[in-house]
Amino acid sequence: MAPRTLAALALVLVAAVGLAAFHFWSVRPQGVRAPETVEAGAAAVAGDPLRAGGADPVPRPVAGAPPSPPPEPAGEIVVDVSGKVHRPGVQRLPAGSRVADALRAAGGVRAGTDVTGLNRARVLMDGEQVAVGLPQAPAALGATGGAADAPGTAGPAALLSLSVATKEQLETLPGVGPVLAQHIIDHRTENGGFRSVDELRQVNGIGDRRFADLRPLVQP
Repeated sequence: MAPRTLAALALVLVAAVGLAAFHFWSVRPQGVRAPETVEAGAAAVAGDPLRAGGADPVPRPVAGAPPSPPPEPAGEIVVDVSGKVHRPGVQRLPAGSRVADALRAAGGVRAGTDVTGLNRARVLMDGEQVAVGLPQAPAALGATGGAADAPGTAGPAALLSLSVATKEQLETLPGVGPVLAQHIIDHRTENGGFRSVDELRQVNGIGDRRFADLRPLVQP
């Protein structure tokens, strides 16, 4: 062969070898890197907010936020304190209060008042009246008792106390209805009781004729 022909064949052979080497290198297998695994314990902590290190299930208070309001009071009662106290009238007290608490709310007992028969440790009930230094109300209007109840005889009628009688007892008096009975109670509350029967004349709705009917049936 001519030298030129041999040179051309050698060049083609080198090119073929180079092309084969490049093809072999490009298709060779390559190693694949495995993905990183997540620790099972860390995943459990992140998913359970009650474990240590988990999310806080309770929102934390914001700095400067107003404090929570105090709890509602358990309740209250309303009592009427009358008689020889400095501020007689209706008093509102916490539920479970005692007679001593009502006396303090009414300004205390007046000097010289006998409170021997007053149980100051008694627990009060809603709507009751606390009478201080006033005579006890009679058992019933016109009640009779003992030997005076013998056939053919009548016992003396008991006088109704204006200072401690209930509204229902006052309504048993002649000519006294619910409205007039309430006027009598309002008058004694504002003035700390009745000091004499003549004070009935100052009650709204009691004229001379009605006063004359009531006078022999009542006492201060």
